[in-house]
Amino acid sequence: MYSYFIPSEFVRSIFQITPEFLKEKGVKAVITDLDNTLVEWDRPNATPKLIEWFAAMKASGIQVTIVSNNNDLRVKSFADPLEIPFISKARKPLGKAFKQAVSKMNVNREEVVVIGDQLLTDVFGGNRQKLHTILVIPVANSDGFFTKFNRLVERRIFSYLDKKGQVTWEEEE
Repeated sequence: MYSYFIPSEFVRSIFQITPEFLKEKGVKAVITDLDNTLVEWDRPNATPKLIEWFAAMKASGIQVTIVSNNNDLRVKSFADPLEIPFISKARKPLGKAFKQAVSKMNVNREEVVVIGDQLLTDVFGGNRQKLHTILVIPVANSDGFFTKFNRLVERRIFSYLDKKGQVTWEEEE
């Protein structure tokens, strides 16, 4: 059961995930979380650096779909100006939104990575769908109400995995 909470990879930031990095893995598509993965949960728009990241992915032929548990207004107002497809109210870690994103991008499961900042939603959901998962450090030190609860549970899971010698990554303080 705990194996579902172990990401395929850990990186500090979405910006470490380059088109070259993905192409080496045979990746053609990215499913990414929005809040605290791409931008702070309370930042309404993409940063200039993030806009460049999206442009680099597009120029390299790598599709990106945002899959977020947040409401339609939040995700749409972020994604539409960037012309990035999205699925809001995704109910992660349930599999429906992951399957829908893979289908919309018309790629095989082996050609997809899931990027997110939470074990309980992004990693667990992606791993259950047999997708390659990449955990990033949250971009904000604060969280919304439900995410605060998830972080408490995550700390217990990380502690358990660390005791079993299955965690090789820690956040910098």
